[in-house]
This record gives sequence, C-alpha cells and structure tokens, in this order.
Amino acid sequence: MNAFNFYLSALLACLILEGCSTPNLPYELVDGYIFIQKEERRNHPDEWKLVFEDQFNKGALDYSVWTRIGLFTSPQWKLPVEKWRENTGCFRYITATDDNVVQFDKENILLRGIVNKDSLSGDPRPFLTGGIYSWGKFAFQYGRIEVRAKLDPAYGAWPAIWMLSEKEIYPDQHNGEMDIMERLNHDDFAYQTTHNHYTITLKQDIPRKSKTGNIRSDDYNVYSLSWYPDKLVYAINGIETITYPKIPGAGTYQWPFDQPFYLLIDQQLEGSWPGKINHPEELPINMTVDWVRLYQ
Repeated sequence: MNAFNFYLSALLACLILEGCSTPNLPYELVDGYIFIQKEERRNHPDEWKLVFEDQFNKGALDYSVWTRIGLFTSPQWKLPVEKWRENTGCFRYITATDDNVVQFDKENILLRGIVNKDSLSGDPRPFLTGGIYSWGKFAFQYGRIEVRAKLDPAYGAWPAIWMLSEKEIYPDQHNGEMDIMERLNHDDFAYQTTHNHYTITLKQDIPRKSKTGNIRSDDYNVYSLSWYPDKLVYAINGIETITYPKIPGAGTYQWPFDQPFYLLIDQQLEGSWPGKINHPEELPINMTVDWVRLYQ
C-alpha cells in the first residue's frame, strides 16, 4: 500500500466511523506527498503508527512513490555519462535505462550490481547498478523509517539506504544527510552516519557522527532511523547503534534536520571507500529489499 492509499483509507474510515470532515492522522500531508509529523506526537514513539508502507510485492515499481536513479540525473548530481571516470564516490555505475539492474521476485525488489555486457557499443561503463529514490513523490519530517533488506557480498560492493533534504532550504550550507545503512564488501557490519555542514565542511567530530552495528550477513536485517526534533537514533534489528543529538545554540550548520527529507535505496559498486571490483566472478549481486515502512 502506498502513501496515497494510506491517506485515502484513513480519510474514508474517519468519515464513515466518526462523521468528521478531516482525518485524525498523526501527520499533516503537505503538497500532497510530504508527511509532517504532528508536533504532539514527535516525542512519543510508543504512540507512533504505520502511515506508509511499500512491500514491493506487485512485480513492478510504484512510480507514484519512486523514481529509478540515473547517472547524475537527480537534483544533486548533474554530469553526463562520459564523466563517470571522474567520479570516485557513489553513483559511478548507476543506470535508469537497463532493466537488468532493477528486478522483482514475488516479495521483493532486487537492486543489482552486474557486469555490463554492452560496454563497447553502448554504455561505456564496465559495471551497472540499480537504485530508486523518492524525491518529489514521498518525503517526511520526523518519525521512524525502517527498511528490511538482504545484501549480497562482493569486493567493491557498496549498498546504501540514505536520506537527503527534499527542498534544500539552506542555500549557503550542506542541508544534511542521514545514512541509515552502508555496507562494504564482505563486512558483517554496517555503518550508520550523520552528515551536515558541521561535520563535512567544518570537520567537527563532536558529537560522534558514525558507528557500526552487526548484521546477519547472509540474511535479512532491518535498518532504522528514529527522527526527533532534537536527535537522530539509528538502529539495526532494533538494537540502537548511535544517537546524534542536536546541540543547543549550534544552529543549522549542525542541525539542518528541521525540514523534510526523501529516501534513496541503491546498490553501488567501487568508489574511493569500498575499493575496486577485483573479483568480477562474484557478480551479479542483489540488494534485496523486502519493504519500507514509516511510523509517525
């Protein structure tokens, strides 16, 4: 069930059962797709309810919620495919045009990393990967986001679940990034990290921005972020890894997290952090995503 079905179901139930003109929902829906958690619920996680879910079990991508990530075509990255060699970070091999990198089984979406079989006459990149993002279609502010996923290992693999600001309301600074999961190579742990102008540009390392948590490397894990007005609480399989707090008086350089964010889920290969694909026989690999859920 997508965001709009949740909204319409709640509205209908309210009208039928209570005879009211507006639904008693835990959020305000802004611009038709941004879930802003109501203030009175933000510090009471025991009262949070499921407000959005995608189970990826319909055999196709719900384009009312998601867009496939293309090479440097999202708002933050704009470079032509010929420039891929200059990229040492993420999205080096991402593509929105090859259906082999975004597939489905009966219960999951498979975001894949594959050897590119047409690197001579078509796309020049030796590998291709798949990813999805929700910019302009599904965003939220505060609440708990959870993603259940299984990650195939490979040397050079770099799957990620992360969030960026929907509107970038601070033009003179980094608008923040919440990395709910990054896993490298064959690691049996994953990173959970907070980025902002304070940590990236000003190089401040207090409070601590990142920590790892153990994962079941051959099975599904649930990666989550509970987002409050004054802290970010990361967890893996319900076990908290790190809390990133808002520092009183530090300003938006340290806490730009008072605006809506959208979600990215992608399989990445190579880059400065995971290193090279030095065992291509390990490919193809899948980032198998079971579901995404938002509670507010």
